[in-house]
Amino acid sequence: MILVHDIFVCKPGNASKLAKMFKEAMAGNDEVVNIMTDLTGAYNRVIMVSKYDNLAAFEESFEKYLKDAAAAKKMKEAMAGYQDLYLSGSREIFRIW
Repeated sequence: MILVHDIFVCKPGNASKLAKMFKEAMAGNDEVVNIMTDLTGAYNRVIMVSKYDNLAAFEESFEKYLKDAAAAKKMKEAMAGYQDLYLSGSREIFRIW
């Protein structure tokens, strides 16, 4: 099992907006387990946590959007403008023991 943390460092005042956008856009995605905002540490962060059986399943999740034009269009519409809300981002992948 692996956990993926997609970390976004938002422009000041935009973390809650981005978190809400992710929460609504990912509502039907069983792989996304949490949308989190920071309480301590670096400010203005939104972290989307996803869970997969293995790295192959992680890669397959991207492939399904490339193959399913309707799903890709729906996601694009739900996430319109999200790039304007953050400054940088990163991804961390952890193995669960």
